Amino acid sequence: MIGKIVKGRSFKGCVSYVMDAKDTRLLAGEGVFETDVKSIINSFYMQSLLNPKLSKCVGHIPLSFSPDDRERLTDHFMKCLAKEYMKAMGIENTQYIIVRHNNTNHPHCHIVFNWVNNDGKTMSDKNDQYRNEKICKQLKDKYNLTYGKGKEKVNVQKLKGVEHTKYEIYHAVKDALPKVMNWQQFEYLLDKQGISIEYKHRGQTDEVQGISFRKGEHCFKGSDIDRKFSFSKLDVILNENSYIQKQQQEQRQQVVSPNETQHTGNAVSENIVSGIANVVSGIGRDSIYIKL
Repeated sequence: MIGKIVKGRSFKGCVSYVMDAKDTRLLAGEGVFETDVKSIINSFYMQSLLNPKLSKCVGHIPLSFSPDDRERLTDHFMKCLAKEYMKAMGIENTQYIIVRHNNTNHPHCHIVFNWVNNDGKTMSDKNDQYRNEKICKQLKDKYNLTYGKGKEKVNVQKLKGVEHTKYEIYHAVKDALPKVMNWQQFEYLLDKQGISIEYKHRGQTDEVQGISFRKGEHCFKGSDIDRKFSFSKLDVILNENSYIQKQQQEQRQQVVSPNETQHTGNAVSENIVSGIANVVSGIGRDSIYIKL
C-alpha cells in the first residue's frame, strides 16, 4: 500500500481524470452530488468558494496496492481501507469521493477531497508526507498487506522531494553495509554522502533502542526506509561482518608462506636422508642389496 499526495487547482481536471478513466467504480462519496461528473465537479467548486484565498484546494491521493493482494481487495475492503486512511490523515469534515480504477496491474483507488472543509476552513497539511508513509505502513501491518518488492528497480531520478531523499538514503545504506565492520566505519561512509545518523537512547541511559537517518532537511527512522534498517537488525549485520573479518584474518595467519614451506620441506628431506643413512650403517654392508 502506497499513498501519494497531490495538490492542485482544478477540480474539473482532477475529477474528470478520475471518473472518466476506463473501468472505474465510484466506491464512496460525501458532500457531493453523485448524479454525474459535472455535478461532482460543481459540488467541489462551490465549497471551495468558502475560502477563495486558497489557491490549491484540490486534494488528490492515489492509493496503490500490491498485485499479490488483488484477491483480498474487494470493493468493500478497498473502500474501508481508504476511509481508515483518510481518518488517520485527518481528512474529515470535508467533501470527498473514492474511485476505484482497474486499468493497471496494481489494484488502486483515487481519493479526491476538498482542502476547504465544511466550515470553510483550510485543513492542516503539516508533515503530511511523513504521516502518509507512517499510516500506510501501519495499515499494511494491521491488515497483513504485501510490502512492495524491488526497491532497487525504482528510478530515483524520477522521484522528487522527500521520496527522492528517502531512496538516496536507502541505496547509500545498502551499499555501505557490506563494506563496514562497525558503527564508526558505517557513520564515516554515510557522512561522505551527506547522511548523518541519529541514535535514540532508552531514557537517560547509553542503551540505543532506535536509529534515524538525516539528509538535508529530511529525517527518517531506519525501519521507515526499510524493515531491515532498524537499529537491532543493522547491529546484527555489523557484528556478523566483524566476526567474518576476524575469522578470515585468523585463516590467513595460519597459512604457511611459500618460503616457509620450502624450508620445511628441505628439513624433512634432510631428516629422511639422515635416518636412512643411520639405518644403513647399522645393518652392515653384506645385508644390503640394491636392485637396479
